[in-house]
Amino acid sequence: MRTLDTMTSDERNLLLFFETQAVDYGGLIDLKQRMNKEDMEIAKKWNDEGFVKFGRIKFHSIAISSHWCELSEDAWNIAHAERKARCLRIMSKQTINKTCDR
Repeated sequence: MRTLDTMTSDERNLLLFFETQAVDYGGLIDLKQRMNKEDMEIAKKWNDEGFVKFGRIKFHSIAISSHWCELSEDAWNIAHAERKARCLRIMSKQTINKTCDR
């Protein structure tokens, strides 16, 4: 079973990228500026496993985006956990003076 602890940093980053694309753009992805060769290999592996569905958009349907993604329920859950963990890591390093305690 996949967990945050078993995922590499590159995998966690790609998952959060896919989650953002799903939430903000309905799963549409423009590869020109967004994914490198290693990301593509991870995405193809996840597609084969059913963790994140990933594929090309047919040529005649391409406007700006060339690919799409759909997260599985497990992918959504892990992405949420990573968002929360990332936030806690960042907040724990902040050295700001606050007007009240958190």
